[in-house]
Amino acid sequence: MALRTQFQNSSEIGVFVKLTNSYCLVPIAECEAFYSVFEGELSDFIKVIHTTIGGCRVVGTLCVGNKNGLLVPNSTTDKELQHLRNSLPDSVKIARVEERLSALGNVVACNDYVALVHPDLDRETEEVLADTLGVEVFRQTLADQVLVGSYSCLTNQGGMVHPKTPIEDQDELSSLLQLPLVAGTVNRGSGAIGAGMVVNDWIAFCGRDTTATEISLIESIFKLSDKGPNNINQMRSVLVESMTS
Repeated sequence: MALRTQFQNSSEIGVFVKLTNSYCLVPIAECEAFYSVFEGELSDFIKVIHTTIGGCRVVGTLCVGNKNGLLVPNSTTDKELQHLRNSLPDSVKIARVEERLSALGNVVACNDYVALVHPDLDRETEEVLADTLGVEVFRQTLADQVLVGSYSCLTNQGGMVHPKTPIEDQDELSSLLQLPLVAGTVNRGSGAIGAGMVVNDWIAFCGRDTTATEISLIESIFKLSDKGPNNINQMRSVLVESMTS
């Protein structure tokens, strides 16, 4: 299932939220309607944690995580770090890293097994990432974009990448990650997929501007509904037609 929502008139859900298979981080703000969407759908399964990172609400942009761990930037305060340690499941490791590319959510895309990272990510950060999240790391660009976290989304079921990613690159990446991939958009044609949605193995939350066709593709590639992967090529062509018409 994929649901539409927005945070204080912004459809860039992925900027503010970090969703994994074992926890969900949301920003601290006066926005009860936004929180109720997440808590209503997730609280029976995983914990929804209200937090800031470095005093900022752009939680999704600043951190990266999966069911195994959470990586936060050096700007994270001791108090925030302690709050996260106290709130996260015991099985989840947490690490704070000194990284020049401090918007970790923009430069890393991952599931529970693999991670795509910005080609210039520090080697030490890469090692901490691999250890904390328990992933195999690949340095990559998507359609010549280095911000792989902003322009893709991965789960253990599948992945969506920037709409201008060539088919050959998609196939090569799919083979590398051992995941079905599709090029797509959110929020009525936006290629900033990681910024426009969050998804785990059973649910997705997209920006309010996301169209029905985009939601169908999201539900199909991430296997969130009864619609199987067979519909992807058909929906891809519909998506391309709608973008060019």
